[in-house]
Amino acid sequence: MIRAYKFLIRSTVGQQQALTEMLRDHCSLYNGALQERRDAYRHVSQVMVRYGEQSAQLKEIRAFDPECQGRWSFSSQQATLRRLDRAFAASFRRVKSGEKPGYPRFRGVNRFDTVDFPKDGDGCRWDSTPHDPVTRVRFQGVGHVRVNRHRPVIGRVKTVSVKREGRRWYVVLTAEQGEPEPLPATGSVVGIDLGIANFLADSNGEFVSNPRHGRKAAAKLEAAQKALARCERRGNRRRKAVQRVADLHRKVRRQRLDHAHKTALQLVRRHDFIAHEDLRIHSMVKAPAPRPDPDRPGTFLPNGASAKAGLNRSISDAGWGVFLAILHAKAESAGREVIAVDPRNTSRTCPECGHVTAENRPSQETFHCVVCGHRAHADTVGAVNVLRAGLARRDARKG
Repeated sequence: MIRAYKFLIRSTVGQQQALTEMLRDHCSLYNGALQERRDAYRHVSQVMVRYGEQSAQLKEIRAFDPECQGRWSFSSQQATLRRLDRAFAASFRRVKSGEKPGYPRFRGVNRFDTVDFPKDGDGCRWDSTPHDPVTRVRFQGVGHVRVNRHRPVIGRVKTVSVKREGRRWYVVLTAEQGEPEPLPATGSVVGIDLGIANFLADSNGEFVSNPRHGRKAAAKLEAAQKALARCERRGNRRRKAVQRVADLHRKVRRQRLDHAHKTALQLVRRHDFIAHEDLRIHSMVKAPAPRPDPDRPGTFLPNGASAKAGLNRSISDAGWGVFLAILHAKAESAGREVIAVDPRNTSRTCPECGHVTAENRPSQETFHCVVCGHRAHADTVGAVNVLRAGLARRDARKG
């Protein structure tokens, strides 16, 4: 299996300048390749330029501009061109499926934050010994940079990336590992229901509260963004204000990740089998379609967009997608089984008699079956139904 590691870089001022120049030159390469594709399609009878053709031009580009493009790793520049090629492939895929195309755009210097090295030892070198407290990574054109390796890297390093996040720099590794040793079996199975009032409710009647990190930081973010709006462009004061907003967003993201990791780890340690709803989060946070007023052309009827915006904010703040991705990764490492089931009517179906109706849920938290009179918390009922559907799906697979 492949596992990723992310470590903080302890670079000097000169190394930070070199890393910034590396990002700038790769960004220039990305934008130049994008411009070539656009010009070829518009002016040469809709000719499509492929990755192979642009990669073959790298030698000439490096020879023409040795001080900028010529001093960086050839393989990292190929990875940047592949990145553009993947962006075009994703755009064409969305066109075929009827989605919004999202045509690849030019990247500003501040929006190009990652350079990839496809192979350890080709333009980069991860130097680490098990008992050496000082770890370094070497990048072509930058030199040996100190890394804060807070945990050991297990397995053979496959790829290396350098990433900028605000004022900090990180190195991201992917390592190939053998099959992990599974955790001891507990004999426990559980279904979980994700929500907003409670982040998680399980089929055993337990709840995990929603920390609402984004809402707690909203006042500070609002003040920081207002201060940013008052700053003049291209000034040192504006640069500091931008950094303040970025730091606040980064703190919220790290808090959300920390909560997701701890909650997922607790579930994986306790249960052998976990079932959850197969949520389509991208569709859940879509804005409602406008409703034109037939009696007054050019005006629109109320469509609940304001209330839906608040709900969308709460869904995004909960971070369900991040949590589910972490849960699947931890379960794979621990030898646990995770199954996603259809979420339809899970909170409207009575677990005692099986009656399905919207009237079974008179309020957000209350479940009261109109046929058999069963009462419970609505989220717990949803988790029980999710578990039953997950066990049925698992048995169908085995059968």
